[in-house]
Amino acid sequence: MVLVIEFFTNVQKYCQQLNQLITKKMNNNIENLNNVINSAMNEVNQLTDNKSNVGLFTVKTASEWIEEAKNRPIPKMLFGEFWFEGEVCILFSDTNLGKSILAVQIGNSISKNEEIKGFKLEAPKQSILYFDFELSDKQFENRYSTNYSEHYGFDENFIRIEMNSDATHPAGETFEDFLLYSLEQSIINTNAKVIILDNITFLKTGTESAKDALPLMKDLKSLKNKYGLSILVLAHTPKRDLSKEITRNDLAGSKMLINFCDSSFTIGESSKDKNLRYIKQIKQRNTENIYNSENVCVCEISKQQSFLGFELIDYSSESEHLKNFTEQDRDSIIEQVKLLSSHGKTQREISEELGISLGAVNKYLRK
Repeated sequence: MVLVIEFFTNVQKYCQQLNQLITKKMNNNIENLNNVINSAMNEVNQLTDNKSNVGLFTVKTASEWIEEAKNRPIPKMLFGEFWFEGEVCILFSDTNLGKSILAVQIGNSISKNEEIKGFKLEAPKQSILYFDFELSDKQFENRYSTNYSEHYGFDENFIRIEMNSDATHPAGETFEDFLLYSLEQSIINTNAKVIILDNITFLKTGTESAKDALPLMKDLKSLKNKYGLSILVLAHTPKRDLSKEITRNDLAGSKMLINFCDSSFTIGESSKDKNLRYIKQIKQRNTENIYNSENVCVCEISKQQSFLGFELIDYSSESEHLKNFTEQDRDSIIEQVKLLSSHGKTQREISEELGISLGAVNKYLRK
């Protein structure tokens, strides 16, 4: 009886071992088959990619583009309809109108996932890199404190970066190339997806020409695509005619900056009240032109709980905030034109300094 039980026990054990061997063999065959399939698919994809890429171009049918786009997330708002995820956006205005104040406010909003009143925020809480080429640390402290005390509490997600005054770029490498390299390394080290650059003139001084502006925009777009970034770039306007609406032509430098960015908006000063600003869309691709000259966002800059920021108070037409030139204003400008001309300034230099057209300068000099 004992021998019979032992026999059946051994049979059962051998059956289990046989079953394990069969299962292992089948799994190996399945794995090999999967490897063959994956290898074939990779070759097919490579052949397809090679067929799609023609020199500088990627050529696909409209249906293929749409199928690929379906797998990408819908861009979320970072600052209302003004700036969406995945965009290189330019914020420009004249000096001392609050570009940096608004940019920090936007970055703070994203880092805390706290919506700025009146401006939608759809993106989740996340890290942002604020490259500050304008303020010193002490100036920054003053702006976000009350007399250098009662400091505002930024989230750890808000990462501010400024130039290291002791650093030098390597021999044989330009300052601008090393700057872009350092910017990219900062992105890699922090894994941040939202970048704010304050301001563009620090990245490249020659943005007034297409020759310089185009490579800069290509560099920014390359970084955006490589790391899946959303980039806000601050820029200046030269002196302008305050009686006229702000347009894309008012961005300092080459129109290439506007042509190659995804979106752009501007800050204007109200002639009704020096404390008022208005925000206006200049270019957009992910939305309609909602905040145009007939519907600008009117804001007031104020400090609340040690934080300096924009507060939305109304919507209105841009024309309500433009300056109405009187005959006395006109006479004053004519005098300035003639004075600058007598000091050897060219008509173009006078035009840029006073913010009036070349035609107006020429006309005033003939009076």
